[in-house]
Order: sequence, then structure tokens, then C-alpha cells
Amino acid sequence: QVQLVESGGGLVQPGGSLRLSCVVSGTIFRIYAMGWYRQAPGKQRELVAGIASGVPTTYADSVKGRFTISRDNAKNTVYLQMKSLKPEDTGVYFCNARYKGGKRDYWGQGSQVTVCS
Repeated sequence: QVQLVESGGGLVQPGGSLRLSCVVSGTIFRIYAMGWYRQAPGKQRELVAGIASGVPTTYADSVKGRFTISRDNAKNTVYLQMKSLKPEDTGVYFCNARYKGGKRDYWGQGSQVTVCS
């Protein structure tokens, strides 16, 4: 059974930082493209950042220069380092593992990030 377990969300003031982690179990982690998505209240889920073997990392324009996605295949973990957080970064952040364009597609349970003063 494939599981994605996220951690690291929370409440932070504008300008602060957080690091999200997502540990994947039950499958061969390194073959998956990994992504972080977020969903703000009343909005659709959107891709924040993606990382896959052999291709450049991708970022939403709104987070470029502030967020960094990385992965540690030895630990079956993908990270999202978030800096200079803004109130508009508030939302539920979901970890996604995708294989061959969606032939296999798994999601984490979501981690709440709230940016407010």
C-alpha cells in the first residue's frame, strides 16, 4: 500500500519560513515525479513545485525565488522549503507522487500552512 505522509505545516508570520516534508512508503520512490500542490479556501488546487529525474524543477510563478523543492531518494522523502512567506501562500499543501503521466497517482493527506500576523 502506497502512503504519502506529510509534516511541517503550521502557523507563521509574513516573511517567515517553513519546511514541508513528505515521506513515501510502499513503492519505489525514485521512479516517481514528485510535486507539491496547494489549495486555498474557495480555490482550485494548483501546482506549486515539481521535481523529477532528468528534468528541470518547476515552480509556480508566484513562488519562484522563495520556494525550493528537493528530494532525498535514500530517505524516500521530498521537501518544500518555503521562505519569505506571504498571506497568499496560505492553504492546504498536498504532496503528490506521479508515475508515467498519471498511470499511478498518489496523494498525501494535506498539511495546513497559515501565514498571518
